[in-house]
Amino acid sequence: MESTMRSIGEMARASGLGVSALRFYDGAGVFVPAEVDPRTGYRRYAAEQLPDARLLARLRRVGMPLAGITRVLTGTPGQARAELDAHLRRLEDGLSDARRELSAVRSLLDSREFPMPQSVLTLSAPALAAALDAVRFAAPAGADLPAVAGIFLDAEDGVLHLVATDRYRLAVADCPAELSGPAVSALLPTALADAARALLGDAEQAELVFDGGQFTVRAGGRALSGEPAGHDFPDYRRLLRLEPTHRVVLTADQLRALPLDTAADPDVPTAALTATAADALPGAEAPEGLLVHVNRDFLLEAAGGAEQLVLELGGPIAPLAIRFPSRADTFSLLMPIAR
Repeated sequence: MESTMRSIGEMARASGLGVSALRFYDGAGVFVPAEVDPRTGYRRYAAEQLPDARLLARLRRVGMPLAGITRVLTGTPGQARAELDAHLRRLEDGLSDARRELSAVRSLLDSREFPMPQSVLTLSAPALAAALDAVRFAAPAGADLPAVAGIFLDAEDGVLHLVATDRYRLAVADCPAELSGPAVSALLPTALADAARALLGDAEQAELVFDGGQFTVRAGGRALSGEPAGHDFPDYRRLLRLEPTHRVVLTADQLRALPLDTAADPDVPTAALTATAADALPGAEAPEGLLVHVNRDFLLEAAGGAEQLVLELGGPIAPLAIRFPSRADTFSLLMPIAR
């Protein structure tokens, strides 16, 4: 039996994992040695652990998160394959993001040599007004968050995405738009976005013009111009990749009737959302029950005047998705309160 055991150095050479990596995975409880000398602390690995070590090395090379590696090593074959598929999707999404960012970089480099042509968005004024209203609650108005204080406009492929976040909430609304010129994005300061919303009024059609460092909105025979904020906006697309385990449907009355948790912070109106096994999504590795604490005022603001909303939960500290059966083009995320 002794001859079949490997020292940590031997296991490192045979598996492709470094000694420091083996120590890390041991400490994390992901891949532990068969035995540890109680006197010297030397780790020794059984011969039958080598296939898992080599598998771990490959998963590490493709950047699989620690939790995913654990599920591959300890789960059933079906669970392991599902984890591989999920990670492949994340890698493909990341590659798409990289291509998009490199395309934007190329455009910026080109603009150094050639002036960027004007981009014009033509869209329904009522649809734009509704989209601005849907995300406005999550847009900080003061100077507390200068890097995100505004509403982000991101136009591509016939759709204008409107995004707002105050770090605790993120709201997204889509509006069909006809784009003339290159794809464009800009962070509008909250005051400018509010002024643009007021300009829409009873107009039937609106036009948004992006010309270098200038933003102009035209509607109902009137026009408003201003400068977009010069700050970068968070990568909202990455934030939208959620893996919910439960879905709960609430009416507006049920939402308003959620009792406050009196044992929580008295300065935060905390409510508890409960999901049961009946709310689990098909195929999700979900616990039988789930308890998530949220800021009830934030939740009510996100719901707006909707008569019914769908809450997608992924865990007690995972972002909570808020969707609306009547508004498929609008949804928001809410960070839960850790308890």
